[in-house]
Amino acid sequence: MATLVLIRHARTAETGSLLSGRREGIPLSSAGRSEAKLLAERLAGVRFAGIFSSPMQRCRETAEAIRSTRGPNVPARPDTQIEDRLTEVDYGGWTGKELKVLAKDPLWTTVQRQPSAMQFPEGESLRAAATRATEAIRDLDAAFKDEDVWLAVSHGDIIKAIVSDASGAPLDLFQRIVIDPASISVIKFGGERPAILRLNESAAGIASLFAPRERRHSLIGRLLGRE
Repeated sequence: MATLVLIRHARTAETGSLLSGRREGIPLSSAGRSEAKLLAERLAGVRFAGIFSSPMQRCRETAEAIRSTRGPNVPARPDTQIEDRLTEVDYGGWTGKELKVLAKDPLWTTVQRQPSAMQFPEGESLRAAATRATEAIRDLDAAFKDEDVWLAVSHGDIIKAIVSDASGAPLDLFQRIVIDPASISVIKFGGERPAILRLNESAAGIASLFAPRERRHSLIGRLLGRE
């Protein structure tokens, strides 16, 4: 079994304000493209045996930025393969709504406190989403050699479910995990159990976690070349 590099897509114009879900036609924003470029540069020296992406445009664009950016000693990377089971949760009637509005919905408490019981109106349950995603990861990983490194680009809730499964934690604890846009998490499969080698690593660094909100945005802006 191999090593998985898990990437959450970079930012869109809706990240942090709307629940984009499976709506089509949502590309990376200007800031997101800069994030993806910086992310790709951080991974330029990694030899990926396979690259997989959610079918959502924001993930495909992030995956392509990584695939097309490689160091001088890295051979040509394989084409990105679309894996439907890594797609975003089907949020049903919640799709496209503002997060601040959804936070007032009575079901929000279920999402936060008992996600395993959450069935989105006219959509998917979080348990079903977690099951398909973790099954996809196991199926894909089985095709690689122990020494291989492979890449998957997906979404925040999907990655949290995969990390929860790898850690042995129940789905009801997955909201304790934070997965930021354009972050890197690494899981090594094999042996007696999976090992989480990295979790939610981003270029912003630790200092950005403790800065005031305005200062935090300034730090990220500098990294993205916007300040």
